[in-house]
Amino acid sequence: MKKIIYVALATALLGACTSGPQFKIEGSVSGADGKMLYLEASALEGILPMDSVKLKGDGSFAFKGDCPVSPEFYRLRVDNQVINLSIDSTETVTVKADLGNLATGYTVEGSANCEKIKELTLKQTVLQNRVDDLTKAMNARAIGVDDFQDSLAVLLKNYKDDVKINYIFAAPNTAAAYFALFQKLNNYLIFDPLNSKDDVKCFAAVATSLNQSYPHADRSRNLYNIVIKGMKNTRTPQQAAVDAPKVEVQETGIIDISLRDLEGKVHKLADQKGKVVILDFTIYQSAVSASHNYMLIDLYNKYASQGLQIYQVSLDADEHFWKTTADNLPWICVRDANGIYSSYASAYNVQTLPTLFLINRNNELSARGETIKNLEEEVKKLL
Repeated sequence: MKKIIYVALATALLGACTSGPQFKIEGSVSGADGKMLYLEASALEGILPMDSVKLKGDGSFAFKGDCPVSPEFYRLRVDNQVINLSIDSTETVTVKADLGNLATGYTVEGSANCEKIKELTLKQTVLQNRVDDLTKAMNARAIGVDDFQDSLAVLLKNYKDDVKINYIFAAPNTAAAYFALFQKLNNYLIFDPLNSKDDVKCFAAVATSLNQSYPHADRSRNLYNIVIKGMKNTRTPQQAAVDAPKVEVQETGIIDISLRDLEGKVHKLADQKGKVVILDFTIYQSAVSASHNYMLIDLYNKYASQGLQIYQVSLDADEHFWKTTADNLPWICVRDANGIYSSYASAYNVQTLPTLFLINRNNELSARGETIKNLEEEVKKLL
């Protein structure tokens, strides 16, 4: 009964044609004799099962479904390996794959969008592998945290520039452009629609095109709502989201910060005098956040007992997301509700996120991230 309900829900969400035309997904998966192949709908509400077949012999399969009234996304899955597809009419899509590298080694014919989605999937896989390699190299002390940060930033910028130009702005009216918006790195969106002005423009381009062609589609309305929220968060406010805190400069030259943690307790940066402090401005809901915090955890675990403190200022638009993430971190985590228009970030001339600063035991600003060649060595000197 539960499966029947899921299938009925999937059909409703996909907006099936009432006249009866159908799409077809067929092909073969070699080396998968006895394995279950699932056809699933990647709906806004989550992954919904549609059909399945037990593969035999040559691994051939054929699925049919009612054609959606607007572009929709599906996936073929064997175990944890997934092939993402898009359907926007009655096309027949042919997929051939081998179980050993199903997610990246498949071929697809019959849909230009599906071919583009495969290209994007391969690019994202390469990006994730390179980031994983960088993380391993840093953990093995083969590269310093400074090289790690610089390399990570370059990888992400190059990837986003490529995808913006060749997949999003080149054809914003396609399912592939929509798919590109929601790709992830380390389980975080690569394009941030809530905190990045440039990324909001990417979402807006696709939302405008999608709304022109499919104004009543659920995806059109959902994407439009995301863009409106992103524009609100990143628009220069006539008045601050909250009263802008007064920026105070201490006699030693440090710019003091006074913000609340997730429990509402106020933490002042100046109160950390006597410790070596990494002051870090960041957005947790970003693709580089996990790797950045992993690097900080490595330093914190090694040197906290010697007097290292981390004072991390979140500029996240999503307060709940900040609280969920900060709850798992061992250092001081505070949030400025003014987000990217934080007067503290402005006072410290923060141009990119994340950006960090080193403060010595006398509450004196020692260095900012882009001037530090080896963060760990600089921390050790101050300790």
